[in-house]
Amino acid sequence: MSKRTPPLVVLAAGGTGGHVFPAEALAQELIARGHRLALVTDKRGAAYGGTLGSIETHHITAGSLAGQGFLGRVKGLVNMGRGVLQAKSLLAQMKPEAVVGFGGYAAAPTMVAALQLNIPTVIHEQNAVLGLANRLLAEKVDRVCTSFELAKKIPKEAEIIRTGMPVRSAIIATGYTPYRAPGADGSIRLLVLGGSQGARVFSDVIPAAVKLLPLELRRRMEISQQSRPEDLDRAHQAYVGAEAHVQLRHFFDNVPELLSNAHLLISRSGASTVAEVSAAGRPSLLVPYPFAADDHQTFNARALEAAGGGWMMPQTKFTPESLAEQLVRLLTQPQLLADGAQKAAAFAIPDAANRLANVVAAVLQGENGDRVKAAPAAASNTASSIPTQNMKRGAA
Repeated sequence: MSKRTPPLVVLAAGGTGGHVFPAEALAQELIARGHRLALVTDKRGAAYGGTLGSIETHHITAGSLAGQGFLGRVKGLVNMGRGVLQAKSLLAQMKPEAVVGFGGYAAAPTMVAALQLNIPTVIHEQNAVLGLANRLLAEKVDRVCTSFELAKKIPKEAEIIRTGMPVRSAIIATGYTPYRAPGADGSIRLLVLGGSQGARVFSDVIPAAVKLLPLELRRRMEISQQSRPEDLDRAHQAYVGAEAHVQLRHFFDNVPELLSNAHLLISRSGASTVAEVSAAGRPSLLVPYPFAADDHQTFNARALEAAGGGWMMPQTKFTPESLAEQLVRLLTQPQLLADGAQKAAAFAIPDAANRLANVVAAVLQGENGDRVKAAPAAASNTASSIPTQNMKRGAA
C-alpha cells in the first residue's frame, strides 16, 4: 500500500521582518508536523536564510499599490497584475492544498491567484490594524489569523481567529526567567531598541533625558542602546557626563539575553517587538513610529498598554523632560515595573506558531471550527477554536 504524499502548503511572504518572521516560525512548525512546503515571494526572498531559505522557493513580480504619485501607483498595479498571472501559473502546476499569506504587497499576488483557483487560504495579520493587502483579502479567504484584537477596519464577513504573533524560541525561553524589579540600591538595566536599524529620535532624546535624572539614579543605570551607525558618535558624545554605564551598538546579537536582564525596555512598537517583550514578560515604554502605515504601531502599543503590560508615549510627547519624568516614576516605584511584567506575560501568546499551524491544519482538513464573526469597530476577536493555555511566565 503506497504511502500518501504529505500535503503541500505554499507560504506567501516577503518584505520586512514583521511579515517574514511569522512565516519562518510557521514553516518550522509545519515541517515538524510532516508537511511539504514551498515559498512564493518577490526578489527580496533571495536573501532569506533559516528555514525559509532552505525550502523550495519561487520568485514573482510584486508591486505596491501605495506607490508615490500617480505613476508610482500605476506601476505598482501593473506589477501586481503580472505577479498574479505568474502566481496563478505556478500554483496551477504545484497544486498546493493550502496557501498561507503574511500580508504586504509581496504576498498579495499569490493570495489573489489562490482565490481565483479556489485553493483554501489563510492570512496572518501581524499588527492591530489590517494592512492594505490583508484588508482587501480578509472577506474572501477562509481564515484571518491575528496577533492582536483588531482595533479597526474589520471586514464584516471576515472569519477571524486570534492566534498571536510567533516569536523566537530564545525569547520564549526568556519568559520562564522570573522578572526581578530593581532593588533599592542595585543596578537599573535599561534596554533601548529601535527596530532593525535603530531610531534616530532615541539617540536624540534618551541621553538628554538620562542627564535630567537624579544623580543617584544615573549612577545605578546600565544602558544598552541600539543606534543607527551614523548616529553612534553623536550618541556617545551626548552621554558624556551622564555618569551612567552605557554601551551603544548599531546591532545587538544577544537581544534575548539583554531582554532577560532588562528592568525596562524602550522601543518602537512593531508587531514583533510587542510580541517579543510580552513573551519575555518584561515591562516596556513604547514610542510608536509615527509614519507607520495606518498608524498601526500606535494601535499595537495601545493594545499592550490597555492590558497593563507597558506604557505608550507618542513621539510628539517624547521629549527629554517628559521621558525623564516617566523614568523617575517607574524606576523609583519597582512595583509598577513588576506589575507591568506580570501583565505583559499574561498578554502574550507564547504558543502562537502552534496555534497558527492548527488553523492551517483545520483548513487542510476542510473543518469550519469555531470561528468569530467580525463586528464593526473595536470588537473583541479573542475567541478561537484553539484552547488557551494557562502558563505561569514572566513575574516572580
